[in-house]
Amino acid sequence: MAACSTEVARAQGNYEIQVYGADTVPPKNLMVELHTNFTPDGQIRTVDGVYPTNHQEHETLELTEGLTTWSEVGFYVFTSTQDGHGVQWVGDHIRPRVRVPDSWHWPVGVSLSTEIGYQRAVYSPDTWTWEIRPIIDKSVGRWYFAVNPALERTFHGPDVALGLGFSPAAKVSYDFTRVISGGLEYYADYGRIGSFESLHGQQQQIFAVTDLNVSPKWEINFGVGIGPTAATDHLIVKAIVGRRFNWGKKQSPVD
Repeated sequence: MAACSTEVARAQGNYEIQVYGADTVPPKNLMVELHTNFTPDGQIRTVDGVYPTNHQEHETLELTEGLTTWSEVGFYVFTSTQDGHGVQWVGDHIRPRVRVPDSWHWPVGVSLSTEIGYQRAVYSPDTWTWEIRPIIDKSVGRWYFAVNPALERTFHGPDVALGLGFSPAAKVSYDFTRVISGGLEYYADYGRIGSFESLHGQQQQIFAVTDLNVSPKWEINFGVGIGPTAATDHLIVKAIVGRRFNWGKKQSPVD
């Protein structure tokens, strides 16, 4: 989820800027992630009652619990900090996800998530929204590829009549060492399917990112993104720090 708000945009996001991989959290494991996103150069005016994004800092707490070897459920708490508004609660989302089991031996990783939730109108005119996100990924040697061709729908707000929107995301990265990976992430909101916005009105972001693979228990990602279209915030800095906790009983080693 990485939409931005300007005079020609439909919604504001930048709370959870992430391209998903197909894997799910193992059962009896809890993944705790903090998404930190700051907009040094964004919208400077209030538009249709929505706060400007310039110099907003977004902190998002994401909790993901593994249910089975092929399913999980995630929960988000969105917050925003900005001069003149202080620290504000923005909204909450819930996200169940399932994936193709390893036993099927598919040549690519495949999963499907659906996300529904609420955001306050001063941060998004579309307060209740729904998303369905297919996820496809593949590792080839040191290269990693992921595609998330997401579909979005507004349940309450000015975009209800627009129907399904198309918001794809993609990632390509390369393992420079066992610990350090680098690459590009792409996020977009093209508008309603069948009647995409003009390039001027589309939201598009390109991030240069680094991943630190310090441990299977940790997720560390940070990057800098630019918005090349008029409907996108011009500069965003993001970071994700996650830690996986195993609350199940530890198995004794096999003799």
